[in-house]
Amino acid sequence: MGQEQTHLAERLEAAGRRVAEHPVAPIFLERWSSRAFSGEPIPDAALFSLFEAARWAPSAYNSQPWRFVYAKRDTPAWPTLLSVLVPYNQAWADGAAALVFVVSKASFTPPGKSEPTVSRSASFDTGAAWASLAFQAHLDGWVAHGMGGFDDEAARKALNVPADHRIEAAVAIGRRGEKAVLPERYHAGETPNGRRPLRETVFEGAFPAS
Repeated sequence: MGQEQTHLAERLEAAGRRVAEHPVAPIFLERWSSRAFSGEPIPDAALFSLFEAARWAPSAYNSQPWRFVYAKRDTPAWPTLLSVLVPYNQAWADGAAALVFVVSKASFTPPGKSEPTVSRSASFDTGAAWASLAFQAHLDGWVAHGMGGFDDEAARKALNVPADHRIEAAVAIGRRGEKAVLPERYHAGETPNGRRPLRETVFEGAFPAS
């Protein structure tokens, strides 16, 4: 991308429009993580379509290390899952239709082996499942907003997470709403954000010399 194109992209992104440096499917630019939710409940069928998309993510040895713990709003488990988020996230996630905690299993038994071993790629593979869920949510007209702001110890206890599992993230899911439903301090974030240029994240052969 030339300098003139870069400046144009920066201006468009400042106006809330995303611009790719190279051709990609529209979904990669259109999906973004809103905090404003409409309050519409999510049917079980719609929620489990998202888990179904995650189920087909790639993983090392097809080990499928991802696990999901969820609660829908106005159900008995909802207050527990909401309570382990940090207060900043509780304030907006309370408007979501569902909360999901994404967990990875750290060990697996390779094919032909009888004893489990530590997986080097459990978090990586679980990230692929989360991305699949997020893109399916967008295709279906829902928002899936991932977050790392939660009390890990409290969440581990509340969700009864086994010792050899890692809590990777929490996700709020719902229909996108108007930013007016949010406290004013969240309004500035209710727009698609940009990304680093590829020259800062993609290197041929090796990292550049510092």
